[in-house]
Amino acid sequence: MSKKIKAHSLTGRITLDLMRQAFKAVKQNRGAAGVDKVSVKMFDANREENLAALMKELKSGSFRPLPLRRVHIIKDARTKKTRPLGIPVVRDRVAQEVVRILLAPIFTRQFHPHSYGFIAKRNCHQAIERVLGLHREGYRVVLDADIKGFFDNIPHPIIMASVRAEVADGNILNLVERFLTAGVMEDGVFKPTNIGTPQGGVISPLLANIVLNHLDWQLHNAGFRFARYADDFVVLCQTDQQAQEALHLVTQVLEGQLGLTLSPEKTKITSYGKGYDFLGFRLSSRSRRMRIKSVQKFKDKIRGMTQRHFNLDHELIKELNLVIRGTARYFGTVFSTCRWDFQKLDSWTRMRLRCMKKKRKNYNDNQKLRVNYFRYKLGLLTLEEFCLYRDRSGKVRHALPRHGATSVGVAR
Repeated sequence: MSKKIKAHSLTGRITLDLMRQAFKAVKQNRGAAGVDKVSVKMFDANREENLAALMKELKSGSFRPLPLRRVHIIKDARTKKTRPLGIPVVRDRVAQEVVRILLAPIFTRQFHPHSYGFIAKRNCHQAIERVLGLHREGYRVVLDADIKGFFDNIPHPIIMASVRAEVADGNILNLVERFLTAGVMEDGVFKPTNIGTPQGGVISPLLANIVLNHLDWQLHNAGFRFARYADDFVVLCQTDQQAQEALHLVTQVLEGQLGLTLSPEKTKITSYGKGYDFLGFRLSSRSRRMRIKSVQKFKDKIRGMTQRHFNLDHELIKELNLVIRGTARYFGTVFSTCRWDFQKLDSWTRMRLRCMKKKRKNYNDNQKLRVNYFRYKLGLLTLEEFCLYRDRSGKVRHALPRHGATSVGVAR
């Protein structure tokens, strides 16, 4: 049996051009400053000097990341649940991106073809289309699995062993370990990180995929059909017994090999007929719509932007259009059946704007501020106009004429 060839000379590939490429990616993603309060704009002011100094540290092995700044973002506005994020300083984000660029080609070619999260040329819609295709083939029993606190609970030895299996460059391995153990600052108190990879870290999605790739291939080798996007995955089966076997295998791999556990409250065996949530959608044999939480999230965003003491002006409409366009482009796909939901949400959004304009809620205002006022005078987009469908000829078309469009057809 031939000896496995590992990647050795990755440090030698760190050049100023690579540093510039990494900073460009960090700049495009924007993001807040870390514990040193240095913003991307401030780093960019002396970009070449900062990148040269950082490159020297990375190549010599003297680089030491600063602790991450811990912030809690609202996960559910109604229950006030939060999700912890770790924000690295800008220079550390650049360093992580450099390592990510070096490691990604090594591992991406090993990733299972039905893993879709944070991999070039793969996305959420492909994962959902994979699932819908399996349903059409008769795989209508679903293991809807949820890993308990995935990013916060991946054991560091598991991560390092997975990376070390393909990489022999000691400097790069040390950098990965230092990223993991940098610690966090919360309310002025330093807290060490002995487990997990922080949500917010540039390299965290790649490390998560590297770890869960073990699960993917064991499901594949056992003959199971599945789709995974980061830690969100479903296994599609033809019978309840097969789903139980899949659950047993997933539990065995996660607990026995990866040091992770399934959430008993969120993991369940269901069916395509009953429906289940996946990647923001509610998928069932009757419809493919926005899940309840996705609708609530959209409303919470709009509600926060349309309070009655705000002014209804073109700047506000511009901000609303960004939210509307982003939501519609994700949910208004060819396979979705969201048009009725979109109509209701468009009507609800206009109601919020009427309340802003008149400083009251009165149904008589519907006659005074009609749809055309918002559409043509203010330039407000609608969710419905982004909705796609496929006609009898197979062409993809928009449900409504777009603003300024001369044709409803679009190429695909």
